[in-house]
Amino acid sequence: MGREAIRTAMSVDRNKPASEHQGVHNRWHPDIPAVATIKNGETVKIECLDWTGGQIKNDDSADDIRDVDLTGVHYLTGPFNIETAEPGDVLVVEIADVQPFEDQPWGFTGVFAKDNGGGFLSDFYPQAAKAIWDFEGIFCSSRHIPGVRFAGLIHPGILGCAPSAEILAQWNKREAELVQAHGTDAVAKLPEPRNAYAGAATGDLLAKIRKEGARTIPGRPEHGGNCDIKNLSRGSKVYLPVHVSGAKFSVGDLHFSQGDGEISFCGAIEMAGVITIKFNVIKNGMAQMDMKSPLFIPGPVEPQFGPGRYLTFEGFSVDHNGKQHFLDATVAYRETCRRCIEYLRRYGYSDYQVYLLLSCAPVQGHIAGLVDIPNACTTLGLPMDIFDFDIRPEVPAQRRDMGSCAFTSDHRA
Repeated sequence: MGREAIRTAMSVDRNKPASEHQGVHNRWHPDIPAVATIKNGETVKIECLDWTGGQIKNDDSADDIRDVDLTGVHYLTGPFNIETAEPGDVLVVEIADVQPFEDQPWGFTGVFAKDNGGGFLSDFYPQAAKAIWDFEGIFCSSRHIPGVRFAGLIHPGILGCAPSAEILAQWNKREAELVQAHGTDAVAKLPEPRNAYAGAATGDLLAKIRKEGARTIPGRPEHGGNCDIKNLSRGSKVYLPVHVSGAKFSVGDLHFSQGDGEISFCGAIEMAGVITIKFNVIKNGMAQMDMKSPLFIPGPVEPQFGPGRYLTFEGFSVDHNGKQHFLDATVAYRETCRRCIEYLRRYGYSDYQVYLLLSCAPVQGHIAGLVDIPNACTTLGLPMDIFDFDIRPEVPAQRRDMGSCAFTSDHRA
């Protein structure tokens, strides 16, 4: 007999507001009710909304990016109880496939406005902007960034198991201390009852989760979460610590493609779709592996570019004002990205178009050096073959009409 059809463990209705789904939540908390049970060793399909819950439209305006309500994101599918999983175990999540919905073959990349989320380069590019990407099999292209086509390394941006009550309290304590030390919530987003959604939770339980639930914005060492690792693609295995009975696994924030760093904040090609996952439990795995944070083994699927086909830019921890920073890889990578923007500007692209492209194309970002005082050095490898024209340095640049990405109705040139 052949294999049975893979069942769908949870479906979503994209015609309904995200907050009306009982199998969806947007906070981390151990008491969010599980929506379904998955057997140890079982492979299932899980449907996911895009991370904004459908707030972004396939059009030529970035008003929706400008106006996104970030108190309501991310919308994750789950949590799922995994049979036999108990605290101290390790949940092995094997990603068999990720696909957009057949009737929604498109995704989006956004630059968030500086006063609503911002991004890695928001001091230079403070306005909201957007690019829509159309999917054709494994390839994507955009009317908002012409001259570019590439294969996506499709993956989930978020997967993780629920924290225990003790771990949740630790998250909230240390992040509150960070906010207090800096005197601003720009460094961390603490529990926010407004627009907090906890699936099937109601009444006093919902009020408790809204008060205590951790925002899904950052990844955290104890469970993974929003790590946005582009190599967690098809064929990958992720090893997650289990902190509560049943693991209470959740997944979402699907990406068709992403660069290293997702620098514009809404920086991947965000999409709604279906992920196929096989689950296995390693009993007492945390002690066996001396595990403090998740591990993963990349899958065999990745866009291939030949030797010498990356044009690589360098950046150092000397900022745009000429100020010296000590071994600051963040400053270095920011300057690395700016070097690439300056280079591609010569072909007719606007800075915003390149900013969007570097966020979602399969660039290779690396730390080159963290020991040679005072300068950290980072690199960004841009695959030259994603362009339909030659960008090699020895070929004189010819400016083209590259159109425009989507801007807001109140865009200032």
